[in-house]
Amino acid sequence: MMAATAVDRVRAGMRRSLALWQMPWLPLVMVAAAAVAVASEQQVPLVLWSSDRDLWAPAGDTHEGHITSDMQLSTYLDPALELGPRNVLLFLQDKLSIEDFTAYGGVFGNKQDSAFSNLENALDLAPSSLVLPAVDWYAVSTLTTYLQEKLGASPLHVDLATLRELKLNASLPALLLIRLPYTASSGLMAPKEVLTGNDEVIGQVLSVLKSEDVPYTAALTAVRPPRVARDVALVAGGLGRQLLQRQSASPMIFSPVSYNDTAPRILFWAQNFSVAYRDHWKDLTSLTFGDKDRLNLTGSFWNESVARLVLTYEQLFGTTVTFRFILANRFYPVSARHWFTLERLEIHSNGSVAYFNASQVTGPSIYSFHCEYVSSLNKNGNLLVPGTQPSLWQMTFQDFQIQAFNVTGEQFSYASDCAGFFSPGIWMGLLTSLFMLFIFTYGLHMILSLKTMDRFDDHKGPTIALTQIV
Repeated sequence: MMAATAVDRVRAGMRRSLALWQMPWLPLVMVAAAAVAVASEQQVPLVLWSSDRDLWAPAGDTHEGHITSDMQLSTYLDPALELGPRNVLLFLQDKLSIEDFTAYGGVFGNKQDSAFSNLENALDLAPSSLVLPAVDWYAVSTLTTYLQEKLGASPLHVDLATLRELKLNASLPALLLIRLPYTASSGLMAPKEVLTGNDEVIGQVLSVLKSEDVPYTAALTAVRPPRVARDVALVAGGLGRQLLQRQSASPMIFSPVSYNDTAPRILFWAQNFSVAYRDHWKDLTSLTFGDKDRLNLTGSFWNESVARLVLTYEQLFGTTVTFRFILANRFYPVSARHWFTLERLEIHSNGSVAYFNASQVTGPSIYSFHCEYVSSLNKNGNLLVPGTQPSLWQMTFQDFQIQAFNVTGEQFSYASDCAGFFSPGIWMGLLTSLFMLFIFTYGLHMILSLKTMDRFDDHKGPTIALTQIV
């Protein structure tokens, strides 16, 4: 009966009137850990709180085993960013898991032994708060970019020293990133000491903002999930050990999208595939590479000179959206070999078509093409050039790789990378070295050109006159 009450209270939104150690989100986290133990490597917790009221409705769907997707996370964040304070703090820990809260938090009423005393106090006093025990890691990995787009402000990495010097304005947006100095692999430090040190930093940062009376919205999450579950010997009773000491599965690595007719013809892969319409971003990574059986490749085509990869998504931005990658394979006599080019990328939706010129995505046909970023954003290289300006659509591929000709099996061939052989740093080093070599050579030449005098003045004789020294 008590467990059911705890779950009901979590579903009701973890009301602020209860102290954190009395709030049932930590017991829920422990139950959720058991339900998603096999896939726990793919999720990280996310804690949100704000100095404004009524920013979040109760998270009614955070039941046992529920994983918050990127779309659900945006529904939680959008009202807070639109209606709440324009100063956003993002506390990023290297690794953080739901097991940390169950093992080292005041879940059993031992608040004095909690490693999260400052965090608990902040949530207890915050007019608005929201705790999501399990959020899709891919959604969290794009959180900084999402906040930057929503706030229209570049992220600023700060520490306590720089934070005290900043003069924040409630009317101007600011995105402050605070990397917590201690990580899960901090030498010989025990996990509880690590988490306590992080909690102290959170408390000091919030004290600075409180002293300056600056409204804010804060979030605590992790850069990545931990690889293995931590030692939870501190958890009371044998149930915690049974639930939390189970080994987690290795992080899932998606395989490439493959278009086949009689054999594999086109391969496509990206670590992250995101698209935006009217500045509203959607992460299509899991829909594209995670569920191959439901992926719609209707309309794809291949022959030895032209290839077309078609990806169709239902109910994307409220309609059906189709992406077409059109590639051409041509022979160039100068190099005496075939080269392929991604001629363009088309987005079809509601009877309209948006074009992106992608001619810089090119390489020898016997190779695949790889690039860290293929994007329409200037900050990511702008390899996708919109056909019309301004464009309602934006696209970003991270760790992009594609091959449409000379495919053998479902493995990419050797990659022709978009990174040039000489980077800007290498060019600056070469130019600086050449300049210094020129100065050294000129100085050495001047020294070697010096000649000693072959005649000297005799004080007993007449003074000699030197008109020129050669």
